[in-house]
Amino acid sequence: MIITGDSLIGGQAVKGTGAAFRAYNPSLQQSMDPEFTTADVNQIDQACRLAEAAFDTFRSLSDEKRAVFLETIGEQIMALGDVLVERVMAESGLPRARVEGERGRTVGQLKLFANLLREGSWNDVRIDKALPERAPPRPDIRMRMIGLGPVAVFSASNFPLAFSVAGGDTASAFAAGCPVVLKAHFAHPGTSELVGRAVVKAVEICGLPAGVFSLLTGVGNEIGQEVVRHPAIKAVGFTGSRGGGLALMAVAAARPVPIPVYAEMSSINPVFLLPKALATRAEELAAGFSASLVLGVGQMCTNPGLVIGIAGPDLDRFKAVASTALAGGAACAMLSPGIAGSYKRGITQLADNADVNTLALAPQSEGKAAPALFDTSSAAFLDQHVLSEEVFGPASLVVACKDIAEMRQIAEELEGQLTATLLMDEADLDAAAQLLPVLERKVGRILANGYPTGVEVCSAMVHGGPFPSTSDGRSTSVGTGAITRFLRPVSYQNLPQQLLPQVLRDEGGAPWRRLEGELNHK
Repeated sequence: MIITGDSLIGGQAVKGTGAAFRAYNPSLQQSMDPEFTTADVNQIDQACRLAEAAFDTFRSLSDEKRAVFLETIGEQIMALGDVLVERVMAESGLPRARVEGERGRTVGQLKLFANLLREGSWNDVRIDKALPERAPPRPDIRMRMIGLGPVAVFSASNFPLAFSVAGGDTASAFAAGCPVVLKAHFAHPGTSELVGRAVVKAVEICGLPAGVFSLLTGVGNEIGQEVVRHPAIKAVGFTGSRGGGLALMAVAAARPVPIPVYAEMSSINPVFLLPKALATRAEELAAGFSASLVLGVGQMCTNPGLVIGIAGPDLDRFKAVASTALAGGAACAMLSPGIAGSYKRGITQLADNADVNTLALAPQSEGKAAPALFDTSSAAFLDQHVLSEEVFGPASLVVACKDIAEMRQIAEELEGQLTATLLMDEADLDAAAQLLPVLERKVGRILANGYPTGVEVCSAMVHGGPFPSTSDGRSTSVGTGAITRFLRPVSYQNLPQQLLPQVLRDEGGAPWRRLEGELNHK
């Protein structure tokens, strides 16, 4: 499949009239062909209006037909073969094994939502039948969930496939019956076009309206803001920086009809070293932490950027082993020059802070990142908010506390996070119990004796958390719960059976239903 540099609007390749740009190979530090062009206001309007026109037809499809559509997207992605894998590697600097694994995860997400559609519980059917003999009589009332409408999805920089064109936001929006207008990330435009063409092909194969999917290519903030402003767009899915997410939230809130923005933004993912575990296996914990920190050159949403332990010889052993492991780390290409520059500014700010000690700082180089580890006192951490800000890359800060009470105080002062990790032994259960209520208020996923950088794609996963880790802590962007972001309830009172949606009818309705308040399976 040839990459042309075009946007894909309603199934057609369209050359933008805005600024031209090229993809960049971070490993070779050089630009790549072809030239891409930025979609203009009229092209954005066309994509959004086509999505609006396609909505009623798309949302009215049977669950089975939408499930087949999702599976067909996965098949078309796999059919791209090495053309896709090699382009992702070139545009991201990621190794083949990581790219192939991410491709498998992307296809797996599509299958997960296809299975959810077939299972049927997502409809959340509720039926309270009429009680004519009651005084006053109760009418027949039935409820189901429907899609919000066209969704604007923004590709992420750090996952060119799994959080990108056909990633979790797109898969969950499609599952909800919502057309997608996607803003491709400028750091991997060729990858985006290839996957976008796979989605377009699936739309054609399944006989769906062309407006079900459009891909907009471009640089600059205006293109994304223009999509969010468009009255046809009813929700937004975003993965990226806090600044970017807040900007889109402001645009969405200022519309004549405000819309929800589901933005995954920033997180430092605290790791709590509980005392008994630290005493018995400090070296083992340090090795596991170090491996997690450098995974993907630290460019993970769930990177362990903060470690909290009790000061003393055991924490010193942890720091010594982690420092040795990280100081010898090689500088590796980051996803883009912008990310690399931001990382260097972040570690320089920590290294220059008078209250922070540099434990390990491997040699850095242009466009690349090497590991860095710092430590500070709990007093300094609580006094300086800057120490709790995310440094996106393979850097972490160790905070030394005097006891469990001070560890809990640190937890209380943290902003909302995607994850928190408890590294513990059985003798640490009481300490963990003291931290757990705070962590439940602060994070979306709590781990015991693992590391946060693995995000399993499954029904029970929560990849979200209180602000600012996400814009809405009631949601998740990974797992089947992600579909609820793009749904809303509709109630039907006293409608004849013939006018009711099929899932609400007495005969042939949804297999899962809450009838008179009791959940049952037909």
